[in-house]
Amino acid sequence: MAVQAFPEVPSLSLDTLWFQVAGTLCNLACTHCFIACSPTNQSHAMMTRADVRGFLEEARGLGVREYYFTGGEPFMNPEMLAIAGDALAQGPVTILTNGVLLTPERSRRLRDLFERSEYSLDLRVSIDGWDAATNDPIRGEGTYARILSGLQNLAAEGVNPVVTVTEACEGAAAAAGRERFLDWARSIGLSRPRLKVLSLFRIGAEAERLRGYAPRETLAGRTLSPEELEALQCSTARMVTARGVYVCPILIDLPSARMGATLAETLRPFPLSTGACFTCHEYGVTCRT
Repeated sequence: MAVQAFPEVPSLSLDTLWFQVAGTLCNLACTHCFIACSPTNQSHAMMTRADVRGFLEEARGLGVREYYFTGGEPFMNPEMLAIAGDALAQGPVTILTNGVLLTPERSRRLRDLFERSEYSLDLRVSIDGWDAATNDPIRGEGTYARILSGLQNLAAEGVNPVVTVTEACEGAAAAAGRERFLDWARSIGLSRPRLKVLSLFRIGAEAERLRGYAPRETLAGRTLSPEELEALQCSTARMVTARGVYVCPILIDLPSARMGATLAETLRPFPLSTGACFTCHEYGVTCRT
């Protein structure tokens, strides 16, 4: 039987640059994490401020417009605030966090960073339920209370984060579920709530929690229109880790997704050969805020 070819996404530009700034080290071990980050996962090392600065310099010359920092848990990196300041000197910044380390002091410092910068600083805080009974089976016992505290610390400083929820929270993607989350956000002090609901990627820990990708969940043999390809995040973004530059934030555990050591080396097409590529295309997923 002939092997079916996969469509390739072109490199149209480099608008968005991601950093796996904490590597795969996280203070939680969420049961749906597509990278299976945890307190013991060190497959990707933490990035230093000097590491990030080198890529920021290259990014400036390539016209990057915005910067995202993720992990693992970014605030486990002791240089995270300094790194954010460096990135804010040349563009908008978003930090993805589980919220557990958003102490009153760190929330104040984040507000100060925002107020000093001409560019925007956004926080995305992940939670998977509107109470402990829904969240904690996914993110760990006691995490709901700790995330709630972090969100309230941000609210007290006038910082309005994006609350990010995955479909591991049953009903979150439905209209009623979204409205329930927005009402919940208002009840905890976020007067102008913002919500992002993400599809599940059936790799990493999620493949063990429920299931991996089925054979039918593939783009093999498909022909995608230029508009479909342009809509994919990987047409205009790349992900930097301590091990090199990858095509996107989802696939850093896939050796074939490593595209080079520098940003310039990675500005070429990529075959959409994974189940995660199927999810992004079929459900219109973007990791951007």
